[in-house]
Amino acid sequence: MNQKTFYFAGDLFDAKHLAGNALLAEAIYENSQKSLIPILPQNLEQRETTAHSIRDNDILCLLDCDLALFHFDGSELDSGTVVEFMFAKFADIPSVVIRSDFRAKGDQELHPWNLMASYYPRTEVLLLDSMQLYQKAVRPEEGQGPEDFLKNQLSGRRAQGMLDEMAARIVETFEIVASRHPVLPPDQAETIYDWLARMPGFAAGYKGQQDRIAEALRRKVEKHLL
Repeated sequence: MNQKTFYFAGDLFDAKHLAGNALLAEAIYENSQKSLIPILPQNLEQRETTAHSIRDNDILCLLDCDLALFHFDGSELDSGTVVEFMFAKFADIPSVVIRSDFRAKGDQELHPWNLMASYYPRTEVLLLDSMQLYQKAVRPEEGQGPEDFLKNQLSGRRAQGMLDEMAARIVETFEIVASRHPVLPPDQAETIYDWLARMPGFAAGYKGQQDRIAEALRRKVEKHLL
């Protein structure tokens, strides 16, 4: 796989989210032989700016990216992640949806979430049991107690093994979706991307983002993603 950027979408509201996102993103980067470059919204946020500007920056960074990764965890999907997923589908961005939450939910048999978030083209879904991956990553010696886990750093080694396994599967899945032909007809791409510059109501206005989004389209065409 040639070097590509991917947008890393998911919860970023507490320390566990932030740390988990960072570690998984780095694991994907390393597992891909540094060919997949993660763009993490948590590294883009500027809390001193307005909520509108933060939202705009996330949308623009998503549209800039070649690929996208969406975390569909929790008993209810994070609404911001779902909005970003739909933007990716409007822009025909090859996407991987991953769920490491083993709890069942939803109103369909195929995926454990609301059916309106399923069945989109150029999208692959990875359903992983994080607890199973964590426990299988490193087997403790028989009779080891809590202190033995600390002495042997088993918890950290298990966590890293889980992340490495997840990263390997994500990289493989990105290769699949990146190879798929675009759904967006070439003669309509410019019109659709122009609409994506208008539709969100960017704080800087349509003219303020038109060139950036047009440039994002040009790069995608050059990489044969559109």
